[in-house]
Amino acid sequence: MVGNPARIVGYAETANPTASKPPTATAPEGITPLRTVSDIRGDLLPIDLPGDLPFAPQRVFFVHGVPSKEVRGEHAHRQCEQFLVCLTGSVSCIVDDGTSRNEYVLDDPSLGLHMPAMTWGTQYDYSPDAVLVVFASRPYEDADYIRDYEQFLALAKG
Repeated sequence: MVGNPARIVGYAETANPTASKPPTATAPEGITPLRTVSDIRGDLLPIDLPGDLPFAPQRVFFVHGVPSKEVRGEHAHRQCEQFLVCLTGSVSCIVDDGTSRNEYVLDDPSLGLHMPAMTWGTQYDYSPDAVLVVFASRPYEDADYIRDYEQFLALAKG
């Protein structure tokens, strides 16, 4: 403790009371690691705009309170890119570009999933405490959505 009033600056067994954790080196392909700053008070995950995301967000929204049997997403965007981060809990994500399909579980707020334009995305199996934040490269535009999978496949294949 230092100062008056006293404040905690570290614990005796703490080697480095303030550290910046490098992005997780073991992130699966397709997942983007995010920098985390940690000290005795907890972790801080800063996202500097622009810079830390693959685009400058124009919209941010949060998905929460989703019953585990419900499915979200099930659409693609013609122009909009999205970057998904599960702040708490977990959510399963399917990412499909029309030729390949991958599945990811987001369960660590220091990992994010980039979904480029013309990517079919489905999110499901939300844990009861899941909070998913979505950064979007464009404001909401109904005409940008492709909600029919067959139409998406035809557009994706050119």
